[in-house]
Amino acid sequence: MLKNSLDRQILGLALPAIVANITTPLLSLVDVAIVGHLGSAVYVGAIAVGGSIFSMLYWLFGFLRFGTSGLTAQALGRGSARQTSLLLQRSLLIALGFGIILITAHYPLGHAALSFMDTDADTAGKAWLYFSILIYGAPASLATFALTGWFVGMQDTRTPMWISLLVNVVNITASLILVYAMDYDLAGVAYGTLLAQWTGFIVSAATCAIHYKVRPQPLSELLHVSELKTFFKVNTDIFLRTVCLIAVTVWFTRTGAGLGPVMLAVNTLLMQFFILFSYIMDGFAFAGEAICGKSYGASDSHSLNRQIHRLLQWGLALATVFTAGYALGGQYLITLLTNDSGVIETAEKYRLWAAGIPLAGFMAFTWDGVLTGMTRTRLMLGTMSAASAIFFILYLLLFPAIGNHGLWTAFLAYLFTRGCLQHIFYYRNNR
Repeated sequence: MLKNSLDRQILGLALPAIVANITTPLLSLVDVAIVGHLGSAVYVGAIAVGGSIFSMLYWLFGFLRFGTSGLTAQALGRGSARQTSLLLQRSLLIALGFGIILITAHYPLGHAALSFMDTDADTAGKAWLYFSILIYGAPASLATFALTGWFVGMQDTRTPMWISLLVNVVNITASLILVYAMDYDLAGVAYGTLLAQWTGFIVSAATCAIHYKVRPQPLSELLHVSELKTFFKVNTDIFLRTVCLIAVTVWFTRTGAGLGPVMLAVNTLLMQFFILFSYIMDGFAFAGEAICGKSYGASDSHSLNRQIHRLLQWGLALATVFTAGYALGGQYLITLLTNDSGVIETAEKYRLWAAGIPLAGFMAFTWDGVLTGMTRTRLMLGTMSAASAIFFILYLLLFPAIGNHGLWTAFLAYLFTRGCLQHIFYYRNNR
């Protein structure tokens, strides 16, 4: 499949991003594993609740990564080193500002989220302890979003990979020492993760200063009105797109929960098929952000079209392999995830829906990367809104008649519609 230098370029960017994607969830997984040995299920529940709050909270600020990567790649394509430096520092300034706002407002935010979760008092109390410590990592976490986006825009996915691995080593080491050597229990896990988050930010910022020679720019330049308008226009579109994505995801989970614990477990397990595929495809989306954004910034339409075509070919090839693997061996993956016979038996009835995810979704992942690099965020928002509407319309039509099959039909239609609309509207607008 490695036909030329373009393939090597794509893989050189995609593979480190895939490694970073896979290691990122280890932060929360390590926390769960450590508290799981403290002798009470309440600790695990507290981590799960607290982790869910942070996941949803930070997910809303994902625009700091996506917006920064596209604008940076375009500035790099134009050969403007000063502009890439300004973009990084402007993104960091905004990220740190939002982080401070989250810390300032963490009391009402945290209690509102815990009230929504509706957990028992003991779990809620320990979840609040975890949240109230880890919230002080908000500036570091949001700034790391901006830094990661900047590295991707600079055609560098290796640095985020190594930093992600470092963060996990620090998290594991610090948490184990604080919990088992210093008897900090749940608080030790939170402080260990907090230390890891700030370590990741400091190392990333130092890399920019030392390796990339980024130097401080005047505040007046960072707050340039027209540049800020462009930044917030791009990021507002991405923010609203993220809201649509969260709405679909939350509704899918909520509907599964309403069908009882067995069906909730089945849908949760089958969604791991989606998550596994997304880790791989997100790596190629990162590659698309970097190379397509750079070509777009350089006004090199010939290279841009070649890159899009090849990325779609890679997506189709990977989707075919994953779909075949899920269809033929998906039952073995399910038995690795659970030994509950009732869940396994029920999951088998819906497994082929999950097997269809790669072919239904590969275009959406690919185009997300391409359009992010080109900062065609209004097109991304419009197609995501239409696809989300398709999801809810099909859900309302099919779920009352065929239950969970209707829910999965709506979800696959949402993925397929998103990719197809992006493909159609991009080529229609650029004909």
